[in-house]
Amino acid sequence: MTTMTDPTTEPRAEFLADTATGLPIPGEPVFATHEETRRHRRQRLAAALRLFGKYGFGEGISGHISVRDPEYPDQFWVNPFGVSFKHVRVADLICVDARGRVVHGRHRVNPSAFVIHSQIHELQPGATAAAHGHTAHSRALGALGRLLDPIDQESAAFYGRQVLYEAYEGPSVSLEQGRDIAEHLGDNRAILLRHHGLITVGGSLDEAVHWFFTYDGCAQVQLLARAAGNPKKFTHEQAVAAGDGFGDAQLGWFSFQLLWDEIVREEPDLLDE
Repeated sequence: MTTMTDPTTEPRAEFLADTATGLPIPGEPVFATHEETRRHRRQRLAAALRLFGKYGFGEGISGHISVRDPEYPDQFWVNPFGVSFKHVRVADLICVDARGRVVHGRHRVNPSAFVIHSQIHELQPGATAAAHGHTAHSRALGALGRLLDPIDQESAAFYGRQVLYEAYEGPSVSLEQGRDIAEHLGDNRAILLRHHGLITVGGSLDEAVHWFFTYDGCAQVQLLARAAGNPKKFTHEQAVAAGDGFGDAQLGWFSFQLLWDEIVREEPDLLDE
């Protein structure tokens, strides 16, 4: 097993993952202890939040990313309330339990983050991480009440793996609403919230965040294409074939590693503990 000590120079696994893409993608690192896994996840979480800030996914106090604690599955790490995505460090992250109590960290939790993420982590065991933001493109697509059409390879990653949530009762601050969102999500990887924003999930934080970036980019392409004309969709067979490659979970995980390398080199202070 591999123990990672310097996150800026983490070695890639030497073996290749068996993926549907046929690409030479390394497997995810495996750690010897819960503490090493926890440190890895917290570093990835801080990097993901900085990336949200860098790419303009911030909207005031809105938006949050969470990752399940590796030792205590009823607890999750999330960004603190009232701290800019652009400023979050590992030291700022908080850990929240199933009752909404901050068990690690000095900041408070965003009530919306608790009710949404706690229910997703409770009801969807495969969702190790969840990313939520109020991006312009996802909000515009949601306002139209439309999911992504399979019009290119990237959007095919969500073919049959996305759902539209149309209920809206104001800001998500009740456990009942959070549970309803989690139930509608099911085993999909993306849920588009009408009048609200976007949530993506994954078996790792890396995967969940990659799907968020991809979905938002696809939403922009779809809005542009529909504004210009009548985009041609894939056939079912084409969408399935493209989705098998571009929707591969291991490819989603690995794609985040490029963003990780980018942001850690540009903003190494995010790793401050």
